Amino acid sequence: MTANANLNARRAVATPRAVTPGAPFFVDRAENAELWDVEGYRYIDFAGGIAVLNTGHRHPAVMQRVEQQLQQVTHTAWAVAPYEPYVELAERLNALAPGSTPKKSLFVTTGAEAVENAVKVARAWTRRTDVIAFNGSFHGRTLLTMGLTGKVDPYKRDFGPFPGDLHHVPFPMAPHGITVDDSFAALEWLFRARVEPERVAAIVIEPVQGEGGFNVAPPSLLQRLRELCDAHGICLIVDEVQSGFARTGRLFAVEHAGIEPDLMTVAKSMAGGFPLAGLVGKAGIMDAAQPGGLGGTYAGNPVSCAAALGVLDAIEQEGLVERSAALGAHIVTHLQQIAARDDVHPIGELRGLGSMIAFDLVKAAGSTVPDPAAAKALCARAREHGLVLLSCGVYGNTVRILVPLTAPDAIIDEGLAILERSLIQIALENRAA
Repeated sequence: MTANANLNARRAVATPRAVTPGAPFFVDRAENAELWDVEGYRYIDFAGGIAVLNTGHRHPAVMQRVEQQLQQVTHTAWAVAPYEPYVELAERLNALAPGSTPKKSLFVTTGAEAVENAVKVARAWTRRTDVIAFNGSFHGRTLLTMGLTGKVDPYKRDFGPFPGDLHHVPFPMAPHGITVDDSFAALEWLFRARVEPERVAAIVIEPVQGEGGFNVAPPSLLQRLRELCDAHGICLIVDEVQSGFARTGRLFAVEHAGIEPDLMTVAKSMAGGFPLAGLVGKAGIMDAAQPGGLGGTYAGNPVSCAAALGVLDAIEQEGLVERSAALGAHIVTHLQQIAARDDVHPIGELRGLGSMIAFDLVKAAGSTVPDPAAAKALCARAREHGLVLLSCGVYGNTVRILVPLTAPDAIIDEGLAILERSLIQIALENRAA
């Protein structure tokens, strides 16, 4: 039995099927945009730990901050005995957050916690109850954030009922004929038929939907939401958990729309692989909750805060915001060339911002009929050739690219070549079938 097979056999006995990993191999070590499994096989990482590794695996700036912090203190609980890295990180994020209104920051451990706390703060500030989210969204795996999530499989199936006072409206999706006007018509109908705006505490939105398929919120959608929230005293929560920290060619994706959120959730690439999430918001809103009302035992762990400071150092010193925009343009050009070929599996819409890029696999050229089986097959074939890819989307037919922004050009082009070869292979397999 191989080392990977042995570990998989142990995993099947020791862990539940609900946390079965997508890859059949076990990682032994990683560096920047490359992984090596326990048998020594090398993989190019186009998944980035699900958007966690914008600065790559074990970035030197992150590791230096972490190693220094490990020699000082690893945990006290912020609520018991505070420490400087939490304050320093808050100061830096407050200064970097979109908009001119003074900000304050809270740190927790996961993106779902960040969203939960955003809703708590919004309710404390508005003294209202209801929250509006969008179809296709993903906001976490707790009961509240599953309730906010607009995608059933695999996140919500068998886990209900979910908290009440949560509502959903359509998210603009051009391939499915849904426009910004359609979204606002649904909001207007919601206000007339389900809940008056005076009872709505918050509207929460991803500027680029992650698990929903990398659907980009048009700037006009975010701008009109800002106007609507201002008109009705609603808190606008922007979920940057997957899109933040230079992934989209801006530090935060909402900057593309030129608006200032009331509250903004952050996580994933915030700490370069260490568990950390946060809520950054207008100071007056963030102070609405009573002392002791927010927090958590591991919230804002000092080692994770140190790692996040290393991430911000790397983004600034290496120009990763600019790198993301240039890298994204390069990847999109290459994908467009692949899509134009007649010997690859049909590709539908190609979309994204900066280096947050995805494409749909469809049943036939020129159609919009989703082909989730092809997306699954592509990820499997690419993995066989040494490339780690992820699928996503409400229909499961979207393939996303989340390569570390620090990856060398040669590694990126090698990965794109594997992607192209794999698309040709599954096209041949489909014709043979």
